[in-house]
Amino acid sequence: MAGGFRQFLLRGNVVDLAVGVVVGAAFGATVTAFTKDLLTPLIAAVAGKPDFAGLQFTINGSKFLPGDFINALISFLIIAAAVYYLVVLPINAMVSRAHKEPPPDPSTKKCPECLSEVPIGAKRCAFCTSPLPA
Repeated sequence: MAGGFRQFLLRGNVVDLAVGVVVGAAFGATVTAFTKDLLTPLIAAVAGKPDFAGLQFTINGSKFLPGDFINALISFLIIAAAVYYLVVLPINAMVSRAHKEPPPDPSTKKCPECLSEVPIGAKRCAFCTSPLPA
């Protein structure tokens, strides 16, 4: 039983997934910090607002924080764009280059005498009547 669990953990997909989760979390934290510390203040400086995180309003004692949502939305869009342009497009291009369509099954062959196209199962050429090799 312990051997099967060890085999499961050391399987390539599980290790790759674990590495992807760790790197993704670090990347997400980096993009969130970039959005909160650099991009949002830059947009706020142009728009004249102090910071998106400071945007809030209260209705019947409930506090709404649309600024935090805007920060999270910008972070999500940056992460999605980075994943798409840095991971998805290159992998799709690599897979399309590596994927070769198999040649279609021939339904005809050329007659060696007159070079006409004849059905693959023909024993004689329909044009010059010469015998065809099997």
